[in-house]
Amino acid sequence: MNTKPDVVQKSLWPVCLVNLFITGILSLDCNLLHVHLHRVTCRNLRLLSSMSNSFPVECLRENKAFELPRKILSYNQTMKGDIKEAFYEMSMLAFNIFTQPTFQHIWEEERLVQIQTGLYQQVHYLQQCLEEEEKENEDKKEMEEDERKYQGATILQLKSLELRRYFHKIGSFLKDKKYSHCAWEIVRVEIRRCFSYFQKFTALLRSK
Repeated sequence: MNTKPDVVQKSLWPVCLVNLFITGILSLDCNLLHVHLHRVTCRNLRLLSSMSNSFPVECLRENKAFELPRKILSYNQTMKGDIKEAFYEMSMLAFNIFTQPTFQHIWEEERLVQIQTGLYQQVHYLQQCLEEEEKENEDKKEMEEDERKYQGATILQLKSLELRRYFHKIGSFLKDKKYSHCAWEIVRVEIRRCFSYFQKFTALLRSK
């Protein structure tokens, strides 16, 4: 895992709020990662739904298909490491979207802070678990396994690129629309769709 959540440093909320959660994050058990991801994702889905009673009719003509890359995860072929990596990338990129200064007069600040906090926790929790997983695998460096990991890493890089392109489209759309109310409403619905897609895979992280 080479990507570092440097976007977290761009957060607009107070540093004291960030520090408040770090201690709790570091003490979390990675065996319960699926519970944490399921809980935070469900909460964010509820928050995104509660931000608006209904999709504004005047925004329908501006609606855009961002084409969520649904092949990045698969029930049949996805390994736990793939899910963690994909969740990490998605959480970091979504956090970057929701910490832009242009949302201030669009939605209720309290709900946005809750989403930001949940994503921030999620990024650092996943980073911790991925680093622990890397350390555990350091002693398992047989030739055959190394080859398999190399092939898997190549696939992960391609999936990561697809996810980054997806969020780049979202960011570019907001910028092109000058961060208008309709643009944010469309993005709210789209990211809710993204969270809903990822939430389905949390159960696959349960330890067997």
